[in-house]
Formats: sequence, C-alpha cells, structure tokens
Amino acid sequence: MKSTAAVLESANAPLVLEEVEISPLAPREVLVRVVGCGVCHTDLGVIAAPGEGQTPIVLGHEGSGIVEQVGSEVTSLSPGDRVVLSYNSCGRCDNCAGGIPQHCRDFMALNLTGSRVDGTSPLSRNGEAVLGAWFGQSSWARHAVVTERNAIKVDDGVPLELLGPLGCGIQTGAGAVLNTLKPAPGSSIAIFGAGSVGLAALLAAKVADCGTIVAVDIQESRLAKAIELGATHTVNPSELDAAEAIRAITGGLGAQYSVDCIGFPNVVRSALECLQTPGICATVGFQGIPNEITIDHGQLLFGKSLIGVIEGDAVPSEFIPRMIELHKTGRFPFDKLIDTFEFADINKAIDAAHRGDAIKAVLTFGN
Repeated sequence: MKSTAAVLESANAPLVLEEVEISPLAPREVLVRVVGCGVCHTDLGVIAAPGEGQTPIVLGHEGSGIVEQVGSEVTSLSPGDRVVLSYNSCGRCDNCAGGIPQHCRDFMALNLTGSRVDGTSPLSRNGEAVLGAWFGQSSWARHAVVTERNAIKVDDGVPLELLGPLGCGIQTGAGAVLNTLKPAPGSSIAIFGAGSVGLAALLAAKVADCGTIVAVDIQESRLAKAIELGATHTVNPSELDAAEAIRAITGGLGAQYSVDCIGFPNVVRSALECLQTPGICATVGFQGIPNEITIDHGQLLFGKSLIGVIEGDAVPSEFIPRMIELHKTGRFPFDKLIDTFEFADINKAIDAAHRGDAIKAVLTFGN
C-alpha cells in the first residue's frame, strides 16, 4: 500500500512530505495508522548530522495510533487496537529475558540504524529503499510498520494523539526518577534541564512525594513552567553556581538525588557535585558519542554515584500504562508539556523545538 511520510534527504534539509510504498508485513510486524507523534531531541540530532548511508530516512519515534493490519504470527494485537509506540527490542537475548529490554543486545541495530536487523526497510520510493524502521517505527508518517513488541496496547482514557511521547522522552525523564532513583517520600532532588525530559522527571518527583524539588535551567520561561508543575525551588546556572545554590537550598547538605537531562560535561559534573553523601545522580542527557566527561574521582570514592539511564529503565508494556493511570488520577499531567502541530507543519514543529518555543512538540494527523 501507499502512504505519506516526512522524508529527510540530507543534513539540515527541510523534511519533504512524499508518497512512499509500504512492503507486505513480516510475520511479527504490525501496520499502525499514526494519529500523533512527538518531536524528540534524538530525531533532531539525525537531522543535523545523519550518519553515512542514513538518508533518505523517515524519522519519528514517539508515535501513537491505531492498528490496521497484523502479521501472520502476531498474537497480542488486533486491528482496531489503540497503541503507543516505544523502542524496539529482540525479546530473545539474555537482557530481554532478564526484564531489561532497554539493554537489548541488539538495541543499536533495532533502533538507531533506520533499517530492520537484516538491512531491509519496509518503505520505498520509486523502487528505491527509504529507511523506515527508525526505533522500529519511523512514525513521522501517516502509517508506521512496527513490531509486536514495541506497540503497547492502551485503553481510551486519554486522547490517543497525545500519548506518543510516553514511548520515549516522557518515559525517559519519569522513568529515571520512578524506576532508577526511586526517591523516598520527603527526599530532595535536583533536575538539570527543564525541557520535556526534565519536566517529566519533575512530574515523577511529585508522584514520588519528594519534599524539595529543584529545577535548573538557563531559560527563565522554563523555570517558571517548573514552578507551575511543582518545583519548590529554581536555579539559573547563568546567574549562580548551581551546585552551591542547591547545597544552600538543602541546608548545606546537598540534594539526595539528581537527574542530568542535558549531557554537557559541565552539567553532569554539577549534577554530581550538588549531591550530599551518599547521593545518586542519574544521567539521561545525550550529546552524541563520544562525549568525554571529566569528574573528580573523590566525588565517587566518598559515596556519590553516577548512573547512566536509557529509556528511563522502563519496560514499556508496564511503564506506559502506569503513566497513563497516574495521568487519569491527576498526578502526572504530562499533557501540560505538549504543543500540537498538524503533520503538514512538521518543519514548523521542528523549528519550534529548536528555538525552545515548544517544550514537547507533537504532530497530529487527523483522520
């Protein structure tokens, strides 16, 4: 069948909406009509600097939609099911079997190449392949070919077009707090970066009943948003030394927990140095590979921990429904982070994300 997709042809080029051909489904694949899809920092990174052979490609990996067709061996999904799309995993390796699919041995091949593991793509244009399996979905398109494992069935309690970011960005921030750090009620936490990932972490800190929640960002508008969403304190590191300010806020001790949502070396160091002893910093920020960071080894020797987190340490089939249930009870209002754009305005949405005008831009596809 044919569909319409936003195709990236070369670095920093505007995306072009084009007709693409979708190949027949593999046995474990699912065809989803996309109704919403977020714009994520990882997508923007590929637009800025695609790897060799990584174009033409259809990006997008925070999709949500309705199942239209299923492959011959699909058992858990049926046409008409509402689904949120998350990262892909093999389901067979030791890490998948051990309940940590975010560390799937084939994570890179399944998510970051744009093709299936065998090198093929479900999309083509005029007889030539277009990479269409980015994070197992390539959901900047009216239809996405996904796998049974990375399509999470959800109920109808929340508008489906808003749910896509639960599959990556919001999952990453919230999961770093609820799955990795697991702060005790009343504890203190500092969150570095008040974009969509950081504000999702802030909402999760509220869910965890943290007593002191410090948001750190250089944009005053985002700090104001953090206060609106429940931060007890804010710090602008362009005006104050963030680590010193956080120690002052916490009575000289430092925060018990921190989350780095940026990945710049100086931010990671500050997120570690702002901690009391013992204290734990979860870093989720990504600035490409390699990204060398220098820290004082003494920070670790005297009881502070620095832990890397991918995809919020989340098992999507468990964590996405949990976030939806928290939203239904009013405890996780992630919709307050979202600005919507029609699919035809995808380049405007990308520009808004670059400028910081939209905390989480979400494309909507209508009928």
